[in-house]
Amino acid sequence: MPASLEGKLVVAISSRALFNFEKENEVFEREGEQPYIGVQLSSLDLPAAEGVAFPLVKKLLAFNSGNTHRVEVVILSKNDPVSGLRVFRSAQRAGLPVERGVFTRGRSPYRYLNALHANLFLSTNETDVLRAISAGYPAAIVYPQSRSVAEQHPDEIRIAFDGDGVLFSDEAERVYQHEGLDAFQEHESLHKNRPLPPGLFKPLLEALQGLRSVGSEAPMRVRTALVTARSAPAHERAIRTLMDWNIGVDEAMFLGGLDKSAFLREFEPDFYFDDQRSHIDSAREHVASGHVPFGITNEEKK
Repeated sequence: MPASLEGKLVVAISSRALFNFEKENEVFEREGEQPYIGVQLSSLDLPAAEGVAFPLVKKLLAFNSGNTHRVEVVILSKNDPVSGLRVFRSAQRAGLPVERGVFTRGRSPYRYLNALHANLFLSTNETDVLRAISAGYPAAIVYPQSRSVAEQHPDEIRIAFDGDGVLFSDEAERVYQHEGLDAFQEHESLHKNRPLPPGLFKPLLEALQGLRSVGSEAPMRVRTALVTARSAPAHERAIRTLMDWNIGVDEAMFLGGLDKSAFLREFEPDFYFDDQRSHIDSAREHVASGHVPFGITNEEKK
């Protein structure tokens, strides 16, 4: 019977999101592909340093035990296959059981997300993420300079999500952008009993819910948070939407426009996802963050 990724939480990740290849990337930008390949090949026995998403991946893989594999991490990279040798070797040295990888030598790798049944694609390459999102896949741009606080909770994986444009569609955000706050509040109060359409990251939250059900069988716990600029009365539709999905979050922060970064600093997530770049720019000073370039706030860029 062939191997299958069905029913697993699948994370596709670029090599620069998993490992710190910034110096090597500078060689690529300055001198081109062949010198870059030469640097990677000459450094095969030099393990790469951890990248911004490394702690997240390490914690997710802790949910696998024995013959039970609940999480699959796949390298999905624009690197060439030769440079892929160092990626796999670095993973092995770091104790990460990463077995699968796709290396496309300069071509955008997003087209393989469907075959992988990916719940998440993390990359430092903005164009690759934009193409993935345009094709309907959950993806985020990660920034190597983000601060990681994953070590604060070694036995717990913490992930925080923005609401509109991330967990939910940008339906309500469009009302706010076009008509203002008062119209937004009125619209959300009027539709409080109608669930919001799902956003790209609903499948990831569902998959995390599945990991939560593992209980004491895994050495890791799951804690999630909704961190949104919504405030009362617009909070009710967000809560009712999660109830309709039969998905719970551990913490919900309805901040009414307050700076999210101060609250994220206290929650200390392994990763935070938001559709607005300005929120990510402030958040990544405190926590590892991913920009989800989806919806009306990103349409000009797309």
